[in-house]
Amino acid sequence: MKILVINGPNLNFLGIREPQHYGNETYEDLCRLIRDHAQKRGVEVEILQSNHEGDLVDAIQSAYGTAAGIVINPAAYTHTSVAILDAVKSVSVPTVEVHISKVSEREDFRQVSFIRSACIATITGRGFQGYLDAMDLLLNGGEKAL
Repeated sequence: MKILVINGPNLNFLGIREPQHYGNETYEDLCRLIRDHAQKRGVEVEILQSNHEGDLVDAIQSAYGTAAGIVINPAAYTHTSVAILDAVKSVSVPTVEVHISKVSEREDFRQVSFIRSACIATITGRGFQGYLDAMDLLLNGGEKAL
């Protein structure tokens, strides 16, 4: 079983960007945590990050027929990208939306998520642990309540 983990714009600057919202751990720390969790769970994981919307759409499309689930933090594209929403709807791969910060307590524009309607769950405000929760949710067939 393979899980695809996709990260959107500016997440490569974790540890630098707004530590009050995202903490001091780096993107490499996040990737290491995800890989370790995948190994413990006996699942293959592919992790990618891009600052470009089309790259994220291409990654989602690559999951068709190859991945059992997608964990995605679309970052700023959460609030703007119908293309990412359409890509998730097109591939019909169970997808979990993740946000490191608690977006419900942030700016008004962050309250809109285009992708949410195509996802089986949304996890926010759990820091890096949210990615592991999302992986577990997918591995448990979407049955674990969060």
